[in-house]
Amino acid sequence: MSGTAEDDSYAVTCITKGEASGLEALYDRHATAIYSLALRIVRDVGEAEDVTQEVFTQVWASAARYDASRGSVAAWVLVIARSRALDRLRRRRIVLKPGLDAARLDEIPDPNPSVELIAATDEQVRAAQSALATLPQHERAALELAYYEGLTQVEIAERTATPLGTVKTRIRNGLRRIREVITTGEPFTSHEP
Repeated sequence: MSGTAEDDSYAVTCITKGEASGLEALYDRHATAIYSLALRIVRDVGEAEDVTQEVFTQVWASAARYDASRGSVAAWVLVIARSRALDRLRRRRIVLKPGLDAARLDEIPDPNPSVELIAATDEQVRAAQSALATLPQHERAALELAYYEGLTQVEIAERTATPLGTVKTRIRNGLRRIREVITTGEPFTSHEP
C-alpha cells in the first residue's frame, strides 16, 4: 500500500491517541520494507518476522517520542528495525559465560557505524540506495558488511583479510560519497576500476 509522508505523520498522531488504525496504516505501508531489512540482517525467516513484530510493538509504545525534525516516519521505523535486528545478531555472537546475565545483553553498545544512511527523508533513502549501487565494489562491500551484517570495522578487516586502516578508509570514503549524492542530488560516477 502506498502512502505519503503526511499519511505516515497522521498515522503516528493517531497512534499517540491510542488509535489502532494508525498502527494498521503504518503496518500496511512499511511492514514489507521492515521485514526485508530484518531478513537481510538476521538471515532467518522466523527471526525477521519476530523483528517486524517487535518494531511495531515499539512504534506503538514510543510514537509520542517520534521527532519529525530528525527524519521521516519511514526512516524512523527502519532505524528501529535495524537496531532490533542487530540486537539479535549480537545475542547470537555472545557465548554466555557463567555469571553473564542474559538481561545484560541489552547493555552492550552498538559498535556499528552511524545510521545516517537510513535516518533521512524518503527521497534521501532512495538517493542513498542509488549511490550505494554506484560505489566501487570494495567500498560497497565494506558498507554492506557493516550495515547489513552489523560487523565492526575490526570484524570486516578479519573477514576480508584487509588491513583495518583500509577498511576504515573504505567506509569513510563510501559514506562521504553517499552523503555527497544525498546533499547535491548529483549521481556519483566511479572512475576507479
